[in-house]
Amino acid sequence: MNQKNGQNSLGLDVCFEDSANPIDLFKKWFAAAEKSEINDPNAFSLGTATSDGRPSVRMVLLKGLSNDGFVFYSNFNSRKGNDLKKNPKASMCFYWESLKRQVCIAGEVSVIDSKEADEYYNSRPYESRIGAWASSQSDVMKNRDEFIKKIKEFKIKYPDKNKVPRPPYWSGWRLKPEQIEFWLKIENRIHQRLNYRNDNGKWNKEILYP
Repeated sequence: MNQKNGQNSLGLDVCFEDSANPIDLFKKWFAAAEKSEINDPNAFSLGTATSDGRPSVRMVLLKGLSNDGFVFYSNFNSRKGNDLKKNPKASMCFYWESLKRQVCIAGEVSVIDSKEADEYYNSRPYESRIGAWASSQSDVMKNRDEFIKKIKEFKIKYPDKNKVPRPPYWSGWRLKPEQIEFWLKIENRIHQRLNYRNDNGKWNKEILYP
């Protein structure tokens, strides 16, 4: 690794390193965030759009990471689920205030396999698994009591905490990145940006103006 005076070979801060694979760099930044962020270092904003281009964004939790992509879970009938079924392009943005770092990711999503979804679902607390059954996510409810009643009904239906099946409409998405940008806050808005683009399976790096 060619690093001098706290810089990498592109003249950026040493935290950008000289990695050929952005997933490797993300893992290092994420590990640092896990040590410094007070709450939910795995939280990110997820941007989706309808088939006619109407965007929406919300906070989601990262639950899986590999060279194949970034995994998160959701009700497939939610707003984001319906967006992704019709328009599988999505973007993710992590921001860690403690590190003054941001990572933006864009790519295409696909549904994870049932085995992986079952393993994660069964690792969740009992109340969360029941909640997945009781919540008609993104639908309008008459009042909060309606939801609480459904929770109680599903607890009666599935009293054994070790035997709560995964709802057929609840699973995970994997975003396979086509672009990953790493951002570092610098005083006077002279920020540093390193962008990786996936061109036919090969990652190419470029630095961007702030």
